[in-house]
Amino acid sequence: MLTAVLYNQSNMNGRLIVIGSNSFSGSHLIDYALKNNNKVIGISRSGEIHEVFRPYGTRPGTDYKFYSLDLNHHLTDILELVDTFKPEYIFNFAAQGMVEESWKNPEHWYRTNFISAVELHNALLKRKFLRRFIQVSTPEVYGNSSGNLTEDNCCKPSTPYAVSKAACDLSLLAYNKKYGFPVLITRAANVYGPGQQLFRVIPKTILNIKEHRKVPLHGGGRVRRSFIHIEDVVRATYELAEKGVPGEIYHIASQNLISIRELVERICSRLDVDFESYVEQSNERDRQDNEYRLDSSKLGNLTGWKDAIDLDTGLDQVIDWINRNYEVLAKMPREYIHKE
Repeated sequence: MLTAVLYNQSNMNGRLIVIGSNSFSGSHLIDYALKNNNKVIGISRSGEIHEVFRPYGTRPGTDYKFYSLDLNHHLTDILELVDTFKPEYIFNFAAQGMVEESWKNPEHWYRTNFISAVELHNALLKRKFLRRFIQVSTPEVYGNSSGNLTEDNCCKPSTPYAVSKAACDLSLLAYNKKYGFPVLITRAANVYGPGQQLFRVIPKTILNIKEHRKVPLHGGGRVRRSFIHIEDVVRATYELAEKGVPGEIYHIASQNLISIRELVERICSRLDVDFESYVEQSNERDRQDNEYRLDSSKLGNLTGWKDAIDLDTGLDQVIDWINRNYEVLAKMPREYIHKE
């Protein structure tokens, strides 16, 4: 039996299904799509997320339905929704995340990120109304790489999480070559912004400092990452759904790499606290890749996209979001909770 949370409806144009709608990126893609007058269905295995993490809220005049369905267990129900709604676009954000944790139960990552995903896109082959299937992947598939990474770089995954995502990407590309399946694959840099899960480095650091607790620096914070604002990412993802070429991979990234130590220093500066007083050194994370320098020129040449929100502005937005919602956020768990 399908149960839905139904929001106010109005006449819209495009029809989108977002699988993994409760994810940080999925929820913001929904918000962007609704602002652009699309009809949207969200699918996630848990109940709808707390409104503090839901950028689209319950905005009047939108056309949105949410269904609590698990890709691992409810494929038949999901396909029933697909056949009834006949979406032009399906965005797949559903995945087991978290690199380090994937070593503990790798079969959970392989099941969700590869086996169930393959079952889904295999079933979608017969749905001719589908214009694009957007698979949200990760630069983790490149492994511990150096230098500028283009979409032509080989996959060299070094964790179960990365292996599961690379396997799904390769399967989808094979389906495109064999059947013309209209898949686009996106690989974004480290995404951040208001509404991000509290176990991620930026909100967790801000909350620790706000509550006068130490911020752990794994391996001294030497790992370098490119951080990109969620609004820039969903804008690129949305434009690619319309303009991207099926069978292609697209990077979404800013060009500024920063170490985790430098990131925490910047947050401390914006909160006007002493860096040395708020950090503690801890061991390096298990087999963590050092850096990803993604080249996004392919995306820019196709759509004219450029990232528009600089890191300082984005950090201020996250700080403001936490300050405005602190009473609610303070009662929520700060650590990743694994679900099989």
